Amino acid sequence: MPELPAQDDIDAIAARAIAEDVGDGDPTAQLVPARDTSGKLIARESFVLCGVPWAESVCQQIDPAITLRWDAKDGDTVKANEAFCTISGPAVSLLMAERTILNFLQTLSGTSTLVRRFVERVRGTDAKIVDTRKTLPGLRSAQKYAVRCGGGHNHRMGLYDAILIKENHIAAAGGIAEAIQAAKAVGGDLPVMCEAENLNEVQAALDGAVDLLLCDDFETHLLTKAVAMTREYRRFNRAQTIIEASGGITINNVRDIADTGVDRISIGGLTKNVQAADISMRLDDAKATDNPGPVHSLSVKMR
Repeated sequence: MPELPAQDDIDAIAARAIAEDVGDGDPTAQLVPARDTSGKLIARESFVLCGVPWAESVCQQIDPAITLRWDAKDGDTVKANEAFCTISGPAVSLLMAERTILNFLQTLSGTSTLVRRFVERVRGTDAKIVDTRKTLPGLRSAQKYAVRCGGGHNHRMGLYDAILIKENHIAAAGGIAEAIQAAKAVGGDLPVMCEAENLNEVQAALDGAVDLLLCDDFETHLLTKAVAMTREYRRFNRAQTIIEASGGITINNVRDIADTGVDRISIGGLTKNVQAADISMRLDDAKATDNPGPVHSLSVKMR
């Protein structure tokens, strides 16, 4: 299983999601008897599972009496109509947690499933499928984990862990050479990446000895030339410069792009254009407890 984000981060994201849904209580819970019950999480379509840690954190924060027994782990393919988790505990608590649990599982599984499709499409090439910073606000670490669950790789996490010189930076600095020089002066040990929109800019970026060359919206014949230029640069300079393709990439053209020999293909739609996986929770008939307590509500404290 891919490396998880820090538990504090998972818990904080889960707490915010609970707070926006539950607030200071759930009036609808007053309709539910104080009984224990159990149920199943059911796949309504096939998908790559992702989101287990967030679902568990939601349950723990709403009611530690909730238990989850998983029959699949993050990164596994779950088939349509398959029950992949048994959930049990107080009926009130399960219903309070239901939507937030499903929101995490559906959204993150949607991301990991789409990534897996792209990864399978380029199988047999050297190209890695990579995400971008085009993530849903507040869910970056979770979505980037979902990318890893789907077999993809992460680009920089944010603005702070690498320098990516794009067209507006180039224009403001007065050119690629000037922008690269400024980036190396202020960036310290941070990787320096540079976007290129034509072969002249490819050469300028390579002359600047960038760590990563990003070819944006290149036709495949031009991308093939950029790959050849980068390989020649590596050979003569004993460099490790990475060449990456981006822009207008779909499941239909990603194989052609991979076949040009690029090292990476970055796709913003992996995390931006999310189609949630279809998952539902179905509870069994409630079973009375020996000592049923009062129906309760929840007050969530932000972390």
